[in-house]
Amino acid sequence: MKNTISIYITTIICAFHFIGCNEEFLDRQPEGQFSENDVATSEGVEGILLGAYNLVNGGGLTGQTWHNDAQNWVFNLASDDALKGTDAGDQPEQSFIEAYDFQSFNRHIRDKWRGLYKGVAATNNVITTLERVEDINENRRAQIVAEAQFLRGFFHFEARKMWRMPTYISDADFELNDLQSTKVPNDREIWPFIEADFEAAAAVLPDTQKEVGRPTKWAALAFLAKAKMYQGWDSNGAVNVAKLTEAKKLLDNLVGSGMFSLVPKFQDNFLVATRNNAESIFEVQYAISSASGDASNRGVGLAHPYTDPWGCCGFYQVSQNLVNAFKTEAGLPLLDTYDEVDVTAEVDPKTTHSTYIGPLDPRLDHSVGRPGILYKGFKIYQTDFVRDLSYAGPFFSMKHVAEPEAFGEGGWGNLSANNYRIMRYSMILLWLAEVEVEIGSLERARALVNMIRKRAANPDGFVPKAAQGDERNDFTVEEGTPAANYRISTYNTPWTDKVMARKAVRFETRLEFSMEGHRFFDLQRWRTSAEVLNAYLQSESVHRTYLKGKSFAKGKNEYFPIPVEAIDRSAVNGQPTLTQDPAY
Repeated sequence: MKNTISIYITTIICAFHFIGCNEEFLDRQPEGQFSENDVATSEGVEGILLGAYNLVNGGGLTGQTWHNDAQNWVFNLASDDALKGTDAGDQPEQSFIEAYDFQSFNRHIRDKWRGLYKGVAATNNVITTLERVEDINENRRAQIVAEAQFLRGFFHFEARKMWRMPTYISDADFELNDLQSTKVPNDREIWPFIEADFEAAAAVLPDTQKEVGRPTKWAALAFLAKAKMYQGWDSNGAVNVAKLTEAKKLLDNLVGSGMFSLVPKFQDNFLVATRNNAESIFEVQYAISSASGDASNRGVGLAHPYTDPWGCCGFYQVSQNLVNAFKTEAGLPLLDTYDEVDVTAEVDPKTTHSTYIGPLDPRLDHSVGRPGILYKGFKIYQTDFVRDLSYAGPFFSMKHVAEPEAFGEGGWGNLSANNYRIMRYSMILLWLAEVEVEIGSLERARALVNMIRKRAANPDGFVPKAAQGDERNDFTVEEGTPAANYRISTYNTPWTDKVMARKAVRFETRLEFSMEGHRFFDLQRWRTSAEVLNAYLQSESVHRTYLKGKSFAKGKNEYFPIPVEAIDRSAVNGQPTLTQDPAY
């Protein structure tokens, strides 16, 4: 295949009135252009591979960063965890997503497609270019192919979560200089191809990597297990025993490897200072310097509090429903009744402390900013963090925000090097618990969930109480005193009821990974979206009146429509090769 990359740094203009263009000039290769011989070297293909990695964070499209952000916060607005936030008029495309009015011309949906398939093209370019590279040892050649296959699987996986029938584009399809080559019909299920990419990568990648950010064998196996978990239930909600059995083997292997462990404190999964820790299997890497934030987590730059020191932009607030889910009774979650009584946002006018005294899971205050509680070490959270209190309520997201020690570099404080832990060991444990509920041992599922809850119960990780100082940004921490009535315990009674066990595992998954961009897709794979989200709309619309009358359409809104632009541009001889989801 031809693999010619042309990057034009300057534009050459021949104007006969000013310059005579002779044959020598016309024969000269333009400056800044790289031919296939220039990049078909070991150095050149390594550079192309790095370019593919650069697209993992979702910031590879000019003019937008948040539409395609790897953390999927824009699309998690369609879950029961999150609200658009900011004010009613800001980014209306997100309001449509929040209200389940998914349209094929929504530019956020469009740019997600564009960004993911740009990543697919980059990985295929690595593989096809490598075929022509001679000055490279065979071991490194195999490693490059495996890394590219991992990334290609990753991009296609993200597409398969978004769309019911996306297309899969392989290196056999891809020819860089032929725009028609990638116009592959979306007339087949792509899960087998995604699995094949992760399997091929796992067979070659090493157990560990010298450079953080490159996938290991274990990362490939974890994503392979995740792909199987997404096929674990059919469209009617029936268990796919074969796929869960395959997932169980992989998950048991990951647990038994001894390569990973839970970090002692829950919050260490969300700090710059504790990136790439013992719990990490694969992280989306970010970096900043005093000169540039181009490699930062800028895709969530808008999803920061509206007050100082951030000052922008108020997106990605937290639902009352999610806050209520963190209530406990005798240390355990209220699986069926959690949303009947609200965790209130009132504070004492003198102390500014929260007046809510009910028992709470301590993970709440590492996941959600709420009035009267210290917000990630910056200052005591109050409703001045919110752009429009009457519109989106008093609660704000937190996990992606960098701690004060990592704030302020890269030109804009909202840009940080706080990695996105897209695959971590706690996910493996809870997926394995899901599998054990369905096809294994309820007691093992209980033990796995208890591992997660025992870590959450570590008092060293509780948010401390803080007293407001004379100035808004001043506070004093009361060492040894928790900020709230934290009460969490393990499940100490044997599990004998499969329905209850399933509910407990799924509830734990929500608590552990809230506001991390997974909730909408978890409901999708469990086939419970309509039931859960229509109930959510009924309760949340009491607080957020703009949600009144909204509904989730079963059999439709589990997935997004394929962008009309992608369909139009897929045409060959006047006929589109992509077809729209029949639900749309």
